[in-house]
Amino acid sequence: MTKVAAITGASSGIGRETAKHFARKGWKVYNLSRRPSREAGVTDIAADVTAEEDIKIAFAQIQAESGRLDLLVNNAGFGISGAVEFTELSDARSQFDVNFFGTLNCIKVALPLLKESQGRIICISSAAAVFAIPFQSFYSATKAAINILVCSLANELKPFKVSICALQLGDVKTDFTGSRVQSYAGDDVYGGAIGRSVAVMEKDEQSGMSPVTIAAAIYKTAHRRKLKPIYTVGTMYKLFVFLNKLLPNSFVNFIIGKM
Repeated sequence: MTKVAAITGASSGIGRETAKHFARKGWKVYNLSRRPSREAGVTDIAADVTAEEDIKIAFAQIQAESGRLDLLVNNAGFGISGAVEFTELSDARSQFDVNFFGTLNCIKVALPLLKESQGRIICISSAAAVFAIPFQSFYSATKAAINILVCSLANELKPFKVSICALQLGDVKTDFTGSRVQSYAGDDVYGGAIGRSVAVMEKDEQSGMSPVTIAAAIYKTAHRRKLKPIYTVGTMYKLFVFLNKLLPNSFVNFIIGKM
């Protein structure tokens, strides 16, 4: 029986490479995104993850066409940068609407199908959930919230044999960098630190892991015998997360502030 995956935000970057990877492996793949992927073997469904009705219609289509859902990959998201003091509340709310509540929306609607198949949910998180990066506070907060949601759901969904995990990614070279909503408001107040911080972030991302590597990691995770709530992708980032558990929080935060 052909397995079925729904991937949010599969029109570009990590999501697109993941959709291609699963399709090549023989999965029936649906891209839930505002924009089409136009990839062979991938069915595009126009949907905004923040719109509950869009997502209900999308999963109804999946059920009607495929009759099942084995995997949901919550990948849709974006980043904002800027000082907390000068970030508009509307921008902060928008960040949570897409990254956190969009993920929650998809999980809630997909669960009836996933319960039937005893399927899996993979949520794309970030090492930023562990390391509070200056001037990227709201992005970090959304990913930390996803980690907590996943850990809670891992226990809630056990009776239904639905597994869930979060993949903490480090820097990945995609168009995520170019689509980041940047605000340099107050940069003079912070002595140019906002601009310097964003420049470092962009440089690190453009020398980061390939989305092809991440797609392979997602596929491997989908086929693990058992899922832990949280995984970190990339040897360097695994080391950072491990050291974070050993070292005092004040020391780790001091080091991050110097980067």
